[in-house]
Parts: sequence; structure tokens; C-alpha cells
Amino acid sequence: MAVHPELTAEQAYIDAAYDRLAAMRESVAERLVAALRENRGTPQAIHEREIVVQSALHRLDQLDIGDEALTFGRIDPIGPQDHADGDGERFYIGRLAVSAADQEPLVVDWRAPIAEPFYRATPREPMGLRRRRHFLAEGRRVHGLEDEVFALGENDGDGDSLAGSGALLAALERSRSGRMRDIVATVQREQDEVIRAPLRGVLVVQGGPGTGKTAVALHRAAYLLYTHRFPLERQGVLVVGPNPVFLRYIHHVLPSLGETGAVLASITGVPGGPPVRGTDSSEAARVKGDARMASVIARAVRDRQRPLRQDAIIPFGARLLRLTAADSASLVG
Repeated sequence: MAVHPELTAEQAYIDAAYDRLAAMRESVAERLVAALRENRGTPQAIHEREIVVQSALHRLDQLDIGDEALTFGRIDPIGPQDHADGDGERFYIGRLAVSAADQEPLVVDWRAPIAEPFYRATPREPMGLRRRRHFLAEGRRVHGLEDEVFALGENDGDGDSLAGSGALLAALERSRSGRMRDIVATVQREQDEVIRAPLRGVLVVQGGPGTGKTAVALHRAAYLLYTHRFPLERQGVLVVGPNPVFLRYIHHVLPSLGETGAVLASITGVPGGPPVRGTDSSEAARVKGDARMASVIARAVRDRQRPLRQDAIIPFGARLLRLTAADSASLVG
């Protein structure tokens, strides 16, 4: 198999991005050490130091990608040819954002709006891209490049657009382990539409066994934590699985995407949930698991709904929310 002529240059760029990632971690670690050495004893100083320490520890967790590849692709938008080599503007898409010493972006977080065409662009709808490049990588070593050319530039030659399936096939051929791996490098257009859907309420992801429902749901959680950081971190994010074995299988996905703040719990281990005191017979379990039980439960809830007798005051952060008795009556009615 012929070596791509730009493989060496891309490897050098990725190596530089890894060096900057290491420098970013070192800077945060130094800030953490300085905070731990701070010995001022006033209550305000102690509170400020705790905030710095917690922030630094959280940031170190985010910057720790382990053995996963930092960047897995590049997009070249159609635009002014402002590079000396005639290539135009380009953005490297990766697991997390990495910036140069002058704050110029070296790697763009996969969840950022500018990264969306990496997952959504098609020959029919190129979304302003001239080219999309996938890196076939293992860790920090790039073994190959695969291009999808949507619009030919000066240095693209006159070849046909490539299909771009090699990265997906390589991911499918990776050896399996005892844990779920993220799919951030190979998210398909339909999956990305679910992942980036607006935060408007309940979103149900359906599909047959092995179709990637859980992986898409976890990537959506990572996307929402990135896009709606402050409200979701304050409220907390809970991932509920059917049993502890399943949670052990998926527990590495969110940390690999730079998110360590979510809480994972099985159905029986949900914080504050009622204790399990009995076991149903197989016949009762079959009836309760029947889809028709949804209508039975809905009727039972409607039958037991009652409006508030007086207004309810609900603390929400620094605010107090009021639900009036009249409003509750209109909801129940």
C-alpha cells in the first residue's frame, strides 16, 4: 500500500499537538502545586484555594486521554488560499481542544460547532468543505490517511472523491476488549443528528441490538455537558444502566471524551431510590413487562392526580420557584 505523501507532515503536526497537550497539563499541575502550598489561613483564602484545587484536578482529568488518539481527522473548508503551500484554512478535529502558546487552535474539540461538518458533510451536502481527512491512528501514531474530496483545489489533482469508509472499517476491525470504546472518530451523520439534537426534553434513541444506541447516548451526554456546561454540571448528570456489569462495560466512554462529572448507577442503585424488598413470580414479571402496562400505569397516575392545596416554593440554585395552586389545578385538569 502506497504511503500518503502528506503522512510525515501530518504526523509532525500531531506530535506538536501532543507536546502542547503535555505543556497544558504541566501548567495545570503547577497551578495545583502552587495552590496546595498556599498556607494563608483566612476562611476566604481557604475557600479560594479549594476552588483552585478542585478546578485544577478536574482539568487534569479532562486533559488525560490515556492511550486514545488525540486527533482523528481534519476538515478543509472552501475559502481564501491563505497558506504558503496553497492549502487553505484547515481545522484538526480531536478528542479535546488544544491550543498553541499564542492561543491559536491546534486541535478543535469534536463537539464544537465548527467540527459539525466533519460528521455531517456528504458529497450532496458538503457543508462548505473542500476536503475531509480521516487519520487511521493507534494512539499518537498515524498509520494512514484517507481523504474525501468534495471540491478540487489546486493541489488535489483531478482524481475522484474517495469514499472515506476506511476509518470506519478499521474501527470495526479493532480487537474487542471487556469495555465499550468511544465512537467519536467514526460517528455517522444519522448518529450525529441525535448527538447534537437540541436540549428540549426527553429524547428517545431506538434501534435493534448492537446498533450503537448506548454509544450514541453517551456521546450525546458528553456533547450536552460541553454545550450546556453550567446548568448541567450544577444539576448533575446521572447515567442509569440495567445492572453493575453493564456499567463496568461502559464506564470508560465518558472519561475518554473528557467528561468525568457524570454519575453512573444501576436501576437498583439510583441514589434515593426505594429499596427492593421482594421478587415477582415469572408470571407477574411477564405481565408487568407487557407494553400494555404503560396504559394501565398512565390511567392509575391520572386517577391519583390532585392539585396542590397551597402554593409550593421550590429552591433552585440561588432562586425560589413558585408553583401556584391554580397552576397545578390547570396541569391536573
